Parts: sequence; C-alpha cells; structure tokens
Amino acid sequence: MRILGIESTAHTASVGIVDEGTQVLASATDMYRPGKGGIHPREAANHHAEVLPDLVERALSDSKVDPGTLDAVAFSQGPGLGPCLRAGATVARMLSLSWERPLVPVNHCVAHLEIARALSGFSDPVLLYASGGNTQIVAYAHGRYRVLGETLDIGVGNFLDKLALGMGSTFPGGPWIERWAKEGKKVHELPYSVHGMDVSFSGLLTAARALQTKGVPKEEVALSVESHAYAMLCEVAERALAHLGARELVLGGGVACNERLRRMVEQMAHARGVRVYAPPPALCVDNGGMIAWTGLLARERGISVPVEGSEVLPRQRTDQVEATWRLRLREHISEA
Repeated sequence: MRILGIESTAHTASVGIVDEGTQVLASATDMYRPGKGGIHPREAANHHAEVLPDLVERALSDSKVDPGTLDAVAFSQGPGLGPCLRAGATVARMLSLSWERPLVPVNHCVAHLEIARALSGFSDPVLLYASGGNTQIVAYAHGRYRVLGETLDIGVGNFLDKLALGMGSTFPGGPWIERWAKEGKKVHELPYSVHGMDVSFSGLLTAARALQTKGVPKEEVALSVESHAYAMLCEVAERALAHLGARELVLGGGVACNERLRRMVEQMAHARGVRVYAPPPALCVDNGGMIAWTGLLARERGISVPVEGSEVLPRQRTDQVEATWRLRLREHISEA
C-alpha cells in the first residue's frame, strides 16, 4: 500500500509518500516565513495554496511513484489554523477526485505519535508532544489516544516564538533560543508552573521578558527559559510514565528537535529504566510523511470520507479520534 499525505496545519506545507514498510519514499516541504511577527493565517494559507501543487509534483518525482499506484490521499484535518487546513484539504480533495482515490482524514497530533511509534518499534509508548500550538502528554487507551496532561495556556513552541521575537529574532523563534542558550553561563530563577499533569507558560514568558528588561544577557535568559520549561515537560512526562507503569516514551513536535530537551528527557527516562526515542528532526517537525503514514494505518482499517464530508476541524482534539488500527480483537468483539 502507498499513500500520499498532505500537511498544512500551520506554517508548513508538506507532501509525503509512504509505503506499508514505514518507508518514507518522498517528503517535499516548503515553510511560510513571515516578514515580522508570527504566523498570519491568511498569508500562510495563500503560501500553501501556491506551493502545494509543486510539492505534490516533487514528491511524485522524487519517489518515482505513479499516481495510479497510490491507494489513497490523506490530509491533515485538524487541529490547526483554519485557513491553512482548508488550503491543504482543497488540494487533497482535488487529487482524490482527479485520481479517483479514497480521501483519508488524519489528526495532526496523532500523526506525530504514530510516525514516532512506527520508527521506534515501540508497541505502546507515551508521547511527549511539544510544538508551537500544542503541548500534550498522550497515551493510548480503549480505542483512542488520551490526553493525560497539556498546556493550560500557550504551546511551548508558541511561548519560545513570542519570547525570541521580542528579543529581536525572526520566526520561528525556537532555534534562536536554542542557539543563545548554548552560550548562556548562568541560570536565573523563573516561575515553574506545573499543575498536576498540566503545565503553563504564560507566567514564564512574562518573567523571562522582565529579566531581559533588567539587562540580563539574552544568552542567560534563553538558558534559564530552556532549563525551566523543559524541566516542566520532563516532570509531567515522568508522572505519566509512573501513573501508567509505561516503559516506552517517544517525542514529537518541532520543539522535540531541541538538543537540550532531548538530553533531559533521555536522562529522565534512563533513570526510570524507560526506553526513549526521538525521530530525526525532519520527522519531528510538521511533515507530510507522518500524515501519509497515519493515513495508511487508517486506510488499512477501511477509513475514508467522501469529499462532501471532508470538512476541516481546526479545534479537533487528540482524544476525539477513534484509533481503530490500535484496537485488539477482543475490543472489536466487545463493540460489536
């Protein structure tokens, strides 16, 4: 089976093609880069509409796959920015109709977990999902992925973007914070906001900006921010592992590319005797390959939607999606 997947939830437009061997045959990506400030949804959507047709052609060319051999077209249905999601869904619908192939909706958050689960070889991992718009601790139970904890305000990536832009960087801000933090020599005290299984970053953002106003070098601000924010993520991830008795942990999302976060998570996991896996950065950030792979899993269970029923769901939650490909036989029987 071969599936083409389209990712367009935020600033990234990407087209991937995968097969049933978890082999990413192609991944063609183009990122919207705002001149100043953060993502402007309409501008990002216009960018996606402009580049996606060429990305489809590039993915087909790179993979040497003929559209006639594809089994389905998958697209990111949500969550995400409405205009961006609609741009990707429109292209997916056109391809589905043109090629006469089933159309498969994919939850963006679930896709991060599934590509990491497949590449790691883990059977039932907990996901630490850290990206611009989302920060969640996710695990599977009874036919769905359940959100055990999440941010109460803004995603960790959004937090890093806002801070870095205020310090003179360009979007995305996370790589700038990481670069500055590597030069930092001192960690300053900042709010540490963990509330049970949830985290909060708005107070940390205010306090970090106050440090900058006081004249603290940006390298020390960045180091302090990474030290606190990533310790918070490690704590809630460890609590989820302990609660579930889980022995496998995977990372996902653009912030999971950060070397300090990876190192801190690995240290925590190894101390608990937990196996941990972080995908290559190209598969941590938003990408069409993860949409294609999750679409393949769904299609193997017969999942598809008609074009007229393929609306996007900007506020779709991880735990609203039935992960039927994970169901055991006895769960199928119990639901019959």
